[in-house]
Amino acid sequence: MIELFSIGHFSISLLGVTSALGMIIGLLLIQKEGERKRLDKDKLMDLGLYTVVFGILGARLGYIVFFDPVYYMENPMAVFRITQGGLSIQGAILVAGSFAFWFMKKKKMAVWKTADAIVPGVILGQAIGRVGCDVFGVPMSRNWPWGVMVGGELLHPAQLYEVALNFILFLIIWRRRQTAQFDGELFFIYVIGFAFNRFIVEFFRSNPLVIGSLSIAHVISLLIIVLGLLLLMFMRNKHNDQIEYTSEAGTLKNAMVYGIIALGFIVSVVFYYGIHFIYSR
Repeated sequence: MIELFSIGHFSISLLGVTSALGMIIGLLLIQKEGERKRLDKDKLMDLGLYTVVFGILGARLGYIVFFDPVYYMENPMAVFRITQGGLSIQGAILVAGSFAFWFMKKKKMAVWKTADAIVPGVILGQAIGRVGCDVFGVPMSRNWPWGVMVGGELLHPAQLYEVALNFILFLIIWRRRQTAQFDGELFFIYVIGFAFNRFIVEFFRSNPLVIGSLSIAHVISLLIIVLGLLLLMFMRNKHNDQIEYTSEAGTLKNAMVYGIIALGFIVSVVFYYGIHFIYSR
């Protein structure tokens, strides 16, 4: 990880800063969507904060279980060395999502309506947080101008690919939220869309292959996509009434949001290449 600075034995990494920024902006947007859907603010904030914690735990657990279980069985203390890397976004989503549904049921929250309020902030936070990730892609086959030089090799900026795809998914969800046909639709669009993004980006990353040219992350993403599509079709058939949210309070104008996201991506690109240029010297 890129260490920005340290205070005594405590170091601040680039990934930590961008992840924290993504969490803050994501939680603010979740609160905004909660107001628009007239959800309980306190319960929604509690849900958001607890889900972040379980997401971090799930990311670590997912990496241990899915990617290198033998190593961690032989070196159990390495489980706690989270600063040395080893996080799985699929694990974060599975654990955090499971906790979130349990919490919403326990607190008697409108589960699918709340899930739809959460996912715009989640995917936006993921896009921002991914900018600081230092898991680069595989070497480029030719000298493409957007490659990033690391250790004398020109690599695919896999992080930026995922940032771009996540911003696009956010815009899809943001636009669809005005015409969603049932509560839960946005949630399943997020699940399917994010798994699709991970499936695409994984072709540019180096992970152990399990089936032909597919890695374990590919397989997990495919399973999530199939399950998500089946549940989306089930929910769509179950709910036929159109739900309109456009008149609710707190709606941000689409043109403004599109402009902010475009600017955000430009800033992300400039920051990404700038920080890696500085720390590669």
